[in-house]
Amino acid sequence: MTTTLITGANKGLGFETARRLVAAGHTVCIGSRDAGRGRRAAEQLGARFVQLDVTDDASVAAAAKTVEADGGLDVLVNNAGIESRGPGNSVIGAAALTADMMRETFETNVFGVVRVLHAFLPLLARSAAPVVVNVSSGLASLAHATDPDNPAFGYPGVAYPASKTTVNMLTVQYAKAFPAMRINAVEPGFTRTDLNGNTGVQTVEQGAEIIVRMAQAGADGPTGGYVDARGTLPW
Repeated sequence: MTTTLITGANKGLGFETARRLVAAGHTVCIGSRDAGRGRRAAEQLGARFVQLDVTDDASVAAAAKTVEADGGLDVLVNNAGIESRGPGNSVIGAAALTADMMRETFETNVFGVVRVLHAFLPLLARSAAPVVVNVSSGLASLAHATDPDNPAFGYPGVAYPASKTTVNMLTVQYAKAFPAMRINAVEPGFTRTDLNGNTGVQTVEQGAEIIVRMAQAGADGPTGGYVDARGTLPW
């Protein structure tokens, strides 16, 4: 049976991805910083709960030991992420951005991904069909950000898209370093979640589609890619 760990899985896209993968027969570990919410989500879905704060080395190391003791890991979904916003849920643009704001975003969205990968790669290496899905964003695309005809062009935020562009590069480099693994970045689309104050235009069911699809990539599946539900995206 395939064992899958999803970070930030107690709500939103992570929760829906967990629900779908449980239905597909995976043994799913709900990674959650909040123990109460994580346990409730796991109980609701018939999944396992793993306390996991991607910003904390000790928490991630303990989670890796727990998952290893329970039998190992086949699929890792790096879903946990934040987008800092200002008053009235406003996006923080370049003029207001501070180094501390940037650091806070990168601590979860970038360093959190590296921290989790470092801890769980040894477990994935023992799997017969290891898969990593890094949840990115369409805002990560430099091609889209510089195209006046693309909606991403008008997004004024800096920290969030920069963090996800970095996640894309991490995806490429890790995929090259571990060719036996299927490692891809996915763009769920502008989904209604707490991340964006529920301003998205699609449901979590729609957003989770590409995450679930890539989490089930076979040994001969793509790797080092950046995709949404419709296909490959430009970097």
